[in-house]
Order: sequence, then structure tokens, then C-alpha cells
Amino acid sequence: MAATLARPKWDWTGIVFAVVLTLVIVFPLIVVGTWAFTNVWRYPSVIPQEFGLKFWNQTLARADVWSSITTSLTLAATVTFLSALICLPAAYAFARLDFPGRNLLFFSFLAGHAFPKFGLLVAIAGIFLQLNLIGTFWGVVLIQLVGTLLFMIWIPVAAFQAVDRRMEEAARDVGASPFRVFWSITLPQAGPTIAAAILLSFVGTFYETEGAWLIGAPQVRTLPVLMISFINNQPVIQYGAVLSVLLWVPSFIALLFARRVVNSGSFARGFGG
Repeated sequence: MAATLARPKWDWTGIVFAVVLTLVIVFPLIVVGTWAFTNVWRYPSVIPQEFGLKFWNQTLARADVWSSITTSLTLAATVTFLSALICLPAAYAFARLDFPGRNLLFFSFLAGHAFPKFGLLVAIAGIFLQLNLIGTFWGVVLIQLVGTLLFMIWIPVAAFQAVDRRMEEAARDVGASPFRVFWSITLPQAGPTIAAAILLSFVGTFYETEGAWLIGAPQVRTLPVLMISFINNQPVIQYGAVLSVLLWVPSFIALLFARRVVNSGSFARGFGG
């Protein structure tokens, strides 16, 4: 009885770690968000002397900002579509078929993430230079397509492996065609996890900076590249802060869409497959 009524012990180490981690992650976001809505903030004042939207109006009035937003969205949509078109059939083959070199080829998709990324990009840039792809839209598409392979191969493979084969076999036993089985049985079970992979690929491409800068600059300028340019070259910090807040918007929207998927059992089964 005494043991039942005893108060639970607090894990102070875990609490301190969680608080420190929250401060490390949240505090910079609060500072940047505050700068974005600040007209005047001079040292040594702890809080801004004047809040306002002056720098929002100035930033959004720039043609290069809207051009970079359009470029980023177009690039992210194009790369995600091509990645899904190429990788999803490959993921299904890796999950369901057995062929020579399968495991070696499957793990080779990790190669791009096993080495320093910038060094790999420099080597690819040398090839693209010979192919006249430097400074072109499709050059940036190809370099960003490489970065989506991990999401669009590994996660869908796990999703297809997690599908209940017994349901597929039962559908075939009653005369369903392979396409009908895939459309009615396989895809509904793997779909939420595949949707999460597509969402991660879109957001990752939207935020990708190194490849877009190395391959696309100066002709192709995405929003993250423009933000870096603002931070490095503008004497006023608010311009970069406004663009940072604009970059948060896709993540926020993506989290709203991903919340239902992440909470579903299909997503967990996909990674557990």
C-alpha cells in the first residue's frame, strides 16, 4: 500500500536535458521571429523599441523575392514528381523482387549520404560543367533529385514490405487482376507512408541550399539562396529574418498534412517493415 501511494520520482536529468534542448531549438526561432516583426531594436535594449511590418513591406515589394519563391516551388514540385516517377517503381521492385545485385544496389542509395555532401557536389559540378548544366534549371533539378533518393527509395520499400500479403493473395484467389490487387489492396496500405516520403522530399528540396547555390547560381536563385545573400550583403538583419519566417511556412503546412500520417499505424508499420 505504501509503495502504491509513494510519489513517482522525478527524472531530473531528463527534465534538464529536455529544457536545455528546448531552449537551444526554440530560442533562436523566437529571436529570428522577433527580428522579422521589428522596426527598431538597438543595443542594449532587451526588447525591441518598435514593432511593425515595415521590413515585410519592403521585402515583399522586391521582385527578386517573388521570383525566388516561384523558382523554389517550381523546383520542389518538379523534383518531387520526377523522384516519385522514378523511385516508386524501383522501391516496389526492391520490396517484392529478388534479382542479382539487389542488396548492393539498394544500399548504394546511401552512398550520397555517407560522404561529405559538399565534396560530392563539387565532383558532380565538374561533370555538369562539361555538360553545360551549370546555371540551368534542369541542372539544379538533377542535383536535387539525388538528395531525394534516400526518402523516396528507403521509406516506400519499407511501406511495400509492410503490406499484408495474405490480403493480396486472397484477392488474387477470387480472380482480381494484378492491377486491381495493387490499386485496392497494396496502395491503400502503403499509401500513407508513401505520402509521407513525398512530403519529406518536397520540403527537403524546398530547403536545399548547397546544390542550388553551387549548380544554379547566379541564374537560378531559390529562396534559401536569396536568404543567404540577404544575410551576407544586407546591413539590415530584418530582411534575412523576414525570409526565414517565409521559409518556415512550408514546414508548418507540411506538418499539418503530415500529422495525420505520422499518427497513423501505416507510417509506423512502414518503418518497421
